[in-house]
Amino acid sequence: MKGLFGGRNPRAVVFDCDGLLMDTEPCWSVAEAELFARRGLPFGPDEKALVIGKALPAAADAMAEAFGEPEGGAEIADELLRLVTEVVTVKAEAMPGARELVELTAAAVPVAVASNSPRALLEAALVRGGLSEMFPVKLAADEVAAPKPDPEMYLTACALLAVDPSEALALEDSMTGLRSARAAGVTVIGVPTLKRQDFPADVVIGSLRDAELLAWIRGWPRR
Repeated sequence: MKGLFGGRNPRAVVFDCDGLLMDTEPCWSVAEAELFARRGLPFGPDEKALVIGKALPAAADAMAEAFGEPEGGAEIADELLRLVTEVVTVKAEAMPGARELVELTAAAVPVAVASNSPRALLEAALVRGGLSEMFPVKLAADEVAAPKPDPEMYLTACALLAVDPSEALALEDSMTGLRSARAAGVTVIGVPTLKRQDFPADVVIGSLRDAELLAWIRGWPRR
């Protein structure tokens, strides 16, 4: 990890939210499984892989194809958003070590959160996890023209943080987010949600409490 950035430190850090800072994937899975069940269809790992990490419209379009309702993406998106917001508001929890990691990082460099969730859902998750006030920069999927895996979200976040993408660090849990950061030229530490998946980040760790990660960040000069 200390070999990243040629032995230097990043000038800013951009965090994903769903599945990385907040354990919302189970909430999404509850909502997604409900939509599949309403159509008499099973929901397992293969179906989850169709939607994980995707922005709401893309996830809804994938579900519409799976449902044999190719024109129903917009309606499915509305249905899914209502369901997942209800679940997130009452059940979502911060990932182990999330608050401590963000606090430690923000003491050294500017931080942002960049999420493929719509702004209302992103804010609901961050508030639920006690993370909202930690981020001066928040970017949601409905605030960019093209969400992840397009690089726009990371390019925009870096611009708002006044840092070149090559000097920024991303923490991501999904292939969709990894592709977005990579396309923007941002170094990526992966904490993959799907543990058996090949995850070609610059560094892959098992959790936000990774001892090497925390020791590295503690070595950064404080602001």
